[in-house]
Amino acid sequence: MSIWEALAVLAAGIGAGTINTIVGSGTLITFPVLLATGLPPVTATVSNALGLIPGSVSGAIGYRAELKGQRSLVLRLAGASATGGLAGAVLLLMLPETAFETIVPVLVALALVLVIFQPRLSAAVQRRRERNGTSAVSHGGPVLFGSLLLASVYGGYFTAAQGIIYLSLMGMLLDDTLQRLNAVKNVLAAIVNTIAALFFLFVADFDWSAVLLIAVGSALGGQVGAKVGRRLPPFALRVFIVAVGSVAIVQLLLR
Repeated sequence: MSIWEALAVLAAGIGAGTINTIVGSGTLITFPVLLATGLPPVTATVSNALGLIPGSVSGAIGYRAELKGQRSLVLRLAGASATGGLAGAVLLLMLPETAFETIVPVLVALALVLVIFQPRLSAAVQRRRERNGTSAVSHGGPVLFGSLLLASVYGGYFTAAQGIIYLSLMGMLLDDTLQRLNAVKNVLAAIVNTIAALFFLFVADFDWSAVLLIAVGSALGGQVGAKVGRRLPPFALRVFIVAVGSVAIVQLLLR
């Protein structure tokens, strides 16, 4: 890897760490850069997953204030994230590289629709609960657990836009602010990346120089993303999610 390629990977890591902390889809920055340096697709995916762990942890730490009071929720959903992340990592080595190319843009588009209409849908659900005299389940119930399990399988396989899918699911099934849900999303993403990466360490090829450069960059980006993301009002954060998600769909379709 030349010095210019190394600088490009480092910059991509900073960008990915920032975007991942605010919303997700940072892989769509790092993955093309790694491919441009000459790494094979699977090696690039594995190296990327390893390198993004510090960024996920850094982002979760940056959102620690919004995580207060959510320990039980995080612990409950952590099981879905860990199981799904491991399954996705196994699938990466078993399935063809094009296995998710058709379904991924559809998943991201559906997630964006849910993010856009989440306030109205949540209000409609709340009115229905009031009419029926019921209350929201604090942990989202088996529907959220199962949905996040499937989303984490995808996250362990590729990770691009998994944060958007997490936010859309939690926004629909949990009664909480978008910023607090974003904090939980960062923890769950860190779990998926870590579990998948630990599996890759023993069974897949990776490039240590790429891993280290992305790790340093994503750790810095995680702090930047937390500072920026936590200051965004709900509407601005929702607009940012939709904008990043739309770019992600275009990139996925053009791959």
